[in-house]
Amino acid sequence: MPRQTTFAKTGEIEPQWLHVDAAGKTLGRMATTIATRLMGKHRPQWTPHVLCGDFVIVTNAQQVVMTGRKLEQKAQLVYSGYPGGLKAHKYSDLIEKQPERIIEQAVRRMLPKSRLGSEMYRRLKVYRGAEHPHANQKPAELVC
Repeated sequence: MPRQTTFAKTGEIEPQWLHVDAAGKTLGRMATTIATRLMGKHRPQWTPHVLCGDFVIVTNAQQVVMTGRKLEQKAQLVYSGYPGGLKAHKYSDLIEKQPERIIEQAVRRMLPKSRLGSEMYRRLKVYRGAEHPHANQKPAELVC
């Protein structure tokens, strides 16, 4: 007798809370692990049209590591839409001013570009320092 594929239904999967300490972690490798957890692809019940992922808390965003000379060479491009409105912000400056944005951007670009992807992205919480306001959820440690 052939097995039947089971699909998860909305609200059927209980999300977990996970904590990642970004201190000393490589940005890209950490972002792929986080994106996989947000999408729920680590679960055997993963279903493409249902939100199956977990909540992920990232702390110590300021201490994330980029390999090679990316910190000095890589830049975030922001375009206003007007002629001459292109601005380039080096990642070395962004790490000091807005380290949360670097991690958020890396993870967001790995998620699906849909309404479901937006819901997944809302489950990501990134903080500059070691403290976070989600202690009541008792997050489990996630090794990246």
